[in-house]
Amino acid sequence: MRLMSFSLCLIMAALASQVMAADATPEPQAVVSKAQILEEKAAEKDGPTPAVPSSQIITQSEAQAVDPAGAASVDDALVCLSRTIYWEAKGGTDADMEGVADVVLNRLGHEGYPDTICGVVKQGVEKKACQFSWWCDGKSDEVKEDDRYAASKEIARKALNQQLTDRTRGAMYFHDRNVRPAWASHYLRTAETGKFLFYKPRDGKAK
Repeated sequence: MRLMSFSLCLIMAALASQVMAADATPEPQAVVSKAQILEEKAAEKDGPTPAVPSSQIITQSEAQAVDPAGAASVDDALVCLSRTIYWEAKGGTDADMEGVADVVLNRLGHEGYPDTICGVVKQGVEKKACQFSWWCDGKSDEVKEDDRYAASKEIARKALNQQLTDRTRGAMYFHDRNVRPAWASHYLRTAETGKFLFYKPRDGKAK
């Protein structure tokens, strides 16, 4: 009888431990470190990017634990990518948002571009000619729509986890389909979404 009671106690303790683990709030800094490792993998352009081990994958709850109010400093891979998706495509569909993520990751580590996501997003700021206009438009970068930012972080985490197919087919440029920038004629159009048109260099080299 005592043995049965002892076994029952062990089972209950194990179950309680699992519940506590499931309910534990992810530590944001640990998630930021995970994202940095994934960023480094994505920046390697010498061959096919190896699959992300399950232990390194950023989970949905982990992504949402980082910058929950959308007011943190924009200085780590997950926040830089999430804010870029948010500000460039928050009024669009998931396809529009994924396309923006694709462009950032296609530039990452490519010749002519920085090897960090924040570097890609902020490129040109020193010349007041940002590649992504939201970064140097002089307006506040804090999030105003929590639900759209949550959606942006979900797409950012999937992009870092390599769980998205590149719907832009290698694009490194995009613009709103309602404008006609002069530079577009110099590039090869690769794809389009409801909101954007996507392009890549004809010779594969960044301009």
